[in-house]
Amino acid sequence: MSRVGKKPIPVPEKIKISYLNRRVTVQGPKGKLERLINSRVDLKLENGLVNVSIANNDRTSRALQGLTRSLVANMIAGVERGFERVLEIKGIGYRAILNGNRIEFSLGFSHPINFDLPEGISAAIDRNNIITLSGIDKELLGLTAASIRQLKPPETYKGKGIKYAEERVRLKAGKTGTK
Repeated sequence: MSRVGKKPIPVPEKIKISYLNRRVTVQGPKGKLERLINSRVDLKLENGLVNVSIANNDRTSRALQGLTRSLVANMIAGVERGFERVLEIKGIGYRAILNGNRIEFSLGFSHPINFDLPEGISAAIDRNNIITLSGIDKELLGLTAASIRQLKPPETYKGKGIKYAEERVRLKAGKTGTK
């Protein structure tokens, strides 16, 4: 049984939510998000709460119930408060510069790398090596942060590269000289 999927989602007063033709729309102070809902689950809006229900009680439907509940809860949190992801660049000469909706990275390659931010994601760069991504869509924000990290993942000997702020890179010992 999905314990997550059975919990009702409280909807704050300043958030408008509608469900029509398998499409849920959430609108709030930060913006508007839409998502198609799987046909195995159904949403019920009542008394400022959203309940996710299933028709069958099979394993896939129960999993989709929890997934749908989490997705709708993230949509509500996104249009109310928004989400933020912080990336750090470590390495001598490694830096990032923000040019409008494009980030230009210098990551030790022979050329700079230009990364275009998707619609709905904004960035702020502090001290040329701390990138703060923000947006209302948690899924798109995570994909963008992962794409940026993938440009130069942290290596295991010195830790140089792009990493999440909360990520800990375990460094290897390396070779030791013999006498």
